[in-house]
Amino acid sequence: MSRSARLLDLIQILRRHRRPVSGESLARELGISIRTLYRDIATLQAQGAGIVGEPGVGYVLQPGFMLPPLMFTEDELEALVLGSRWVSRRAGGSLGQAAENALAKIAAVLPKDLREQLDATNLLAGPGEPPQQQQRPEADLTVIRLAIRREHVLQIAYEDAAGRATARSIWPFALGFFDKARVISAWCELRQDYRHFRTDRILSLEQTGKRYPRRRQVMMKEWWALLENRTNAD
Repeated sequence: MSRSARLLDLIQILRRHRRPVSGESLARELGISIRTLYRDIATLQAQGAGIVGEPGVGYVLQPGFMLPPLMFTEDELEALVLGSRWVSRRAGGSLGQAAENALAKIAAVLPKDLREQLDATNLLAGPGEPPQQQQRPEADLTVIRLAIRREHVLQIAYEDAAGRATARSIWPFALGFFDKARVISAWCELRQDYRHFRTDRILSLEQTGKRYPRRRQVMMKEWWALLENRTNAD
């Protein structure tokens, strides 16, 4: 176990206890000597950890402490790298750039050993199949994501698979990224039901600035329940 991982484990153990824990108990759980434990506690305290106590009395972690350089295990780091690479390659645009920026910020605060592992990870995100080529440009994903975040109504002109165009007012609450398409999940005022809209079939898109009357989380929960019911019925 690397020292960074051991320090993270020490923080996690202290978080589990509301009362002081003896140094002997901590050392035994971590599988280290008492002298190593004292050094690790001193290191964490020097980095700002609110660990209160002393040898022979016990140690407790004050509430609210977060240690950014030690927040992630090795598996968690690999998951972050893989996810960021997937978003960068598949989402593109401002969201893809944001994924690269986020990964760079994480790398900047990691200890040297974890940063080296971050750079050396061998989990790769494949290119997948690109979205199908369309005669018209795809709807602006940034506008769609902003509407979802702010719970705002979007006014769209939408063309279905048969080429029929309709005007819709929708309450978007999710945006799905698939290999061949981007899909908005939304409540459709016209159909009075949940519907899915491919962004490459949106003829026009208008921000209304109006907040829809329901919470995004509530609609998401209902939508998932509908999907599960349909799956179970098949």
